Amino acid sequence: MAASETVEIAIVGAGVVGLATALRLAGEGREVLLIDPNEPGSGASFGNAGTIAEYACMPVGNPGVLHALPKLLLDPDSPFALRWTALFQLAPWLARFVRQSLPGATRANALALAGLLSEALPAWGEMVQEAGLQDLMRRNGCLYLYRRESDFAAAAGGRALRAEFGVHQEVLTPQQVAVLEPGLQAIAARGLYFPDSLNVTDPSMVMRRLLEAAVARGASLAKAEVTGLRAGAGGVELSGPGFRVKAKTVVIAAGARSRALAAQAGDSVPLETERGYHLEFSTDAPLLNRPVCPVDLGFYMTPMAGRLRIAGTVELGGLAAPPNPRRLALLDRGVRQIFPQLGKPSSEWLGFRPSLPDSRPVIGLSRRSPGVVHAFGHGHLGLTLAPITARLVADLIAGHGDAARVVPFAADRF
Repeated sequence: MAASETVEIAIVGAGVVGLATALRLAGEGREVLLIDPNEPGSGASFGNAGTIAEYACMPVGNPGVLHALPKLLLDPDSPFALRWTALFQLAPWLARFVRQSLPGATRANALALAGLLSEALPAWGEMVQEAGLQDLMRRNGCLYLYRRESDFAAAAGGRALRAEFGVHQEVLTPQQVAVLEPGLQAIAARGLYFPDSLNVTDPSMVMRRLLEAAVARGASLAKAEVTGLRAGAGGVELSGPGFRVKAKTVVIAAGARSRALAAQAGDSVPLETERGYHLEFSTDAPLLNRPVCPVDLGFYMTPMAGRLRIAGTVELGGLAAPPNPRRLALLDRGVRQIFPQLGKPSSEWLGFRPSLPDSRPVIGLSRRSPGVVHAFGHGHLGLTLAPITARLVADLIAGHGDAARVVPFAADRF
């Protein structure tokens, strides 16, 4: 790309948040350039559990996790683990995470997330129509599976908070679980059903269609790595190996790789990386009717087109380390407790979630660099919150957004 090229809006990152934002802005007649060194939607936007989790207002850090944290971190087979070689790097983030897991902070974080999540399904409804995603969506709800009464009792606080925030949830008996999911008969003590939630049958195809819809509305794509950001009176200059462009507005939506660019914009954000894994098993017929999360195992089992995807758990450890075979083995052993008849996995995957100590994304204008807008850090909720984030970003750029609406997600809240 020529050094002299300029665009109205450059979006750094072509994951689901960047794609949704490009679709929104291009649909408003804006000139949009998406920039990503990789295939659009090929990272965590592809490898997730495929759930539109409008119910998921409980932050990762909460009193229950705080109470169990020493055991979780010391057990390499727990759903929450860290690579000890990264401990020095992670120590400041972990200290913030502990503070955000206290009761008052947990409630504030859940309230902030609930406000965004309440708009997630309507925003997805709009995007489904705009990008022609109807055949890739299912509205069968989502099921939390409690195999032990003690786990169900321990989750009472989360159920109470969700009820207070108006989340539609239904407690199920083992018999009711068996009616919803015949393949799970006799293994559940209780179920918690979220009847309104959606799931996608093929995340990769969803990303492809979002890109096609954005391009059809005039957005363009540059395959490049952005390593430099410099804001000035005449706009924001982005640069990288063999690449340079100047934009009136830059949206940072680079997921787990957003921290360095935000820092160059003058915003210090304690963004860390959750290493997410999934396994897939080919199936001739669906084993489940909807996403199911056995809460003691910490992952989702999601029926997708011709396969069952097992995705989840948390591993803290940065971007550079190779895949941890213990995490993949953990998923494999766990799913065989439920479906012992499964054959060998047909595929495995490692990707990176952008994780903040309070589980809130960073959405809003940079306070220190005019022309820079943040849209990253969505953790486990990137797929769910992408279209509402795109709406908020578009409104901020247009100058008619409600500034108070994004205060809980400001970069300088730390």
